[in-house]
Amino acid sequence: MTDDPIFSPFSIKNHRLRNRLGVAPMTRMSSVSDSIPRQDVFDFLVRRAANGAALVYTEAIVTDYESSQGYPGQARLTTQRQIDAWAATVEKIRAQGALAIMQMFHCGRMAWPEVNPAGRSIGPSALAPKQLNPLTQAPYPLPDAMSRFDIPHVIQGFVETAKGAVAAGFDGVEIHGAHGYLINQFLSSYSNRREDDYGGVLANRFRFAREVIRAVRQVVPSDRLLAFRISNWGIADPEVSLFQDAAEWQALIRLLAAEPVDVISVSTYRFSDAAFGTAKTMAQLTREATTLPLMICGQIHDHKSAEQALQHADIALSAKSVLLNPDWVEDVRRGKALPLYSSQEANVAYTTEPLL
Repeated sequence: MTDDPIFSPFSIKNHRLRNRLGVAPMTRMSSVSDSIPRQDVFDFLVRRAANGAALVYTEAIVTDYESSQGYPGQARLTTQRQIDAWAATVEKIRAQGALAIMQMFHCGRMAWPEVNPAGRSIGPSALAPKQLNPLTQAPYPLPDAMSRFDIPHVIQGFVETAKGAVAAGFDGVEIHGAHGYLINQFLSSYSNRREDDYGGVLANRFRFAREVIRAVRQVVPSDRLLAFRISNWGIADPEVSLFQDAAEWQALIRLLAAEPVDVISVSTYRFSDAAFGTAKTMAQLTREATTLPLMICGQIHDHKSAEQALQHADIALSAKSVLLNPDWVEDVRRGKALPLYSSQEANVAYTTEPLL
């Protein structure tokens, strides 16, 4: 037991976390063959568990083989070799006292058709992001608007990937509904211009997310966690607010909380920023709309920022700091002065350089 709230235990359903700090999911391009990450990437996750993180996320795992992949060298979790590779890592993470969580996503209109077996990108509507693809320096192609055939096919990709996570022994599964990827594209009127029952009012735009959640929950046992990640910003066109105002955000959170999810993860640029022109942070606005456990991330880099973030959330996730500092959790415990790393410094995640 400890008087430091950051290092007090916390329970989600039947899972007990030893502290409130976790390794955030990070998109990487580290799979050199068979959509399986390099060994140093697996070792990185195990090392963070050994060094005190309470829960450890995978990198974002892509789902179906036709249209989900957005970057070269991404990982999948549907073949036996992939399951076996992740199972060995999950066993080591859990042996170090941390929870292992698999995050999965579909890139939608953010996909790079050249890396998808079917050579296509899809989205709720035939609308491309405005900015150039930073990897190709070319415009994003116009996606195909998803048909009534595409929708259940894509949902099944989430289901099959969740089955892979269960077979690999993960403690939980997270559905990535943030950062302007496919589920987020359906949720936001910025990218969803459909005129059927998947578009228009928020309840309709939420329909696709609801169908994914319910289909995935059916294959994730009740003793495993189901998380959902959400944000008001996207990787492309990042200056755009994806939701209209605080009222729409809270309405979305209430819709989400009514589904069979166990925890909501809120991703921000900076956790302490006031949101939607209010005096409240994203975590505060989210907390007002649900009693579900909340995770928060966004420039949480030292003891002070972690303590502040946990005033309105239950778990603080770190990406850049935990990526670049193997001893980050212990350094936070000691109250050590720690740097706020830049995105450029974190680009090591996207190179062949072995992770520390």
